[in-house]
Formats: sequence, structure tokens, C-alpha cells
Amino acid sequence: MAEHVPDTVVEPLSDDVSTRDRVARSILEHGPSTAADLAERLDLTAAAIRRHLAVLTDAGHLVAREQRVYGHRGRGRPAKVFALTDAGRETFHHAYDQLAIRALQFLRAAGGAEAVNDFAEQVMEEVRRRFTAEGAEYNSPADALAEVLNEQGYVASLEPVASGTQLCQYHCPVAHVAREFPELCAAETRLFSELLGSHVQRIATIAHGDGVCTTHIPHPVERKVS
Repeated sequence: MAEHVPDTVVEPLSDDVSTRDRVARSILEHGPSTAADLAERLDLTAAAIRRHLAVLTDAGHLVAREQRVYGHRGRGRPAKVFALTDAGRETFHHAYDQLAIRALQFLRAAGGAEAVNDFAEQVMEEVRRRFTAEGAEYNSPADALAEVLNEQGYVASLEPVASGTQLCQYHCPVAHVAREFPELCAAETRLFSELLGSHVQRIATIAHGDGVCTTHIPHPVERKVS
């Protein structure tokens, strides 16, 4: 007698894990994403994406926040954007970091320090572009910069201090690479100074083992009228 084969095949658990890895990896590569972004990118149904996002969020690998909407907002609630947490990023064992380090080592050997500096400047271009496009919507350049950094996954906030403001970044997507190539941190600091129109001082960096990247933004110097 022929063995009966059930009409419905249950998806193996390993397939679920593999798909969740694809979802998390897509966010790693493309930055914070909506469920719709992921469904289109990975060619999955919206229901499947929502299920995997829920599991990853419950596991602490993703965090959800409301998507910022610029200009006229349509009816309905804004979509949620999902970003990797530090715990979620750790699951990748920094394979991309190691590849980036090897690529930059090759670039430095082939083109010298200037080539690495040029690359570091290019990495920050997306922050410059978004700041230029969105900065006018905020009360101050520092507010705009903090929000742009949040959009890029840096988990940034502003903390007032007696001498000015401290820009705190609680996550650095390139920390392991910047540990070997401090040119990345230097390019970031130069860009901050340019966008804010002020001298800034980098006090601490995650790349150097500190818990938070901290940049001091001093109060504007008031000129005395004679």
C-alpha cells in the first residue's frame, strides 16, 4: 500500500529562522525599514513579515518606532520603522565588519592614507544629504543633526550641560571598523562641526571602548559690543 502524503506541508522551524535572519540582515544592510519595505525587498507577504518582526522584537533584536512623515500626512496612523538593537547586531558576529576592515586595509595599501580619508568622508555623505534636506524643519541645527543620526541608527540624543550641549550617540554601526580606522570618527567630527557651524570636541567614542559616543557642542561665543 502506498504511503499517504498529507496535503499540507508544515514549514520547518529552520525555514522560519532562516527567514528571520533574512529580515534582520536586510535591516542591517539598508537601515531602519517598514514592514512594507521589507515585504517588497524580500518578496514576502505582509503577514509573514509582521510575524517575523514580532518574533525579532520580542527577542530584543529589533525596536519599533513611528516613521517620521515630512510634508502633508495622509489619513491613518504613520507606519512603524524597525531598527536593529545592539543585541540584534551582535547576532551577525560582525562578519560585515571584518569584510569592511579587510577592504579598508586593501584601500590603504593601494591608495595610502588619503584614500582612506576620502572614503571616510564619503561614508558621512548620507548624513549631510539628509541634514540639508530636513534641517529647516527643526528648532536648531543640533536638533536636526540628532534626528538625522537617529534615522541612520545611531540612537542619538542631546543633553544640556553648563558649557553648551552634548550630542550622545548610544550606538555606532561602524564601531568595530572605526576601532582600526579612526579616520571614520574624525570625518564624522568634521562633518558635525561643519553642519553645526561651530567648533565641536569629541569627548568619548564607542570605538575606543567608551559606552557612548559623546560630542561637546559649546555655547556660541557672544561678541562684546564696545
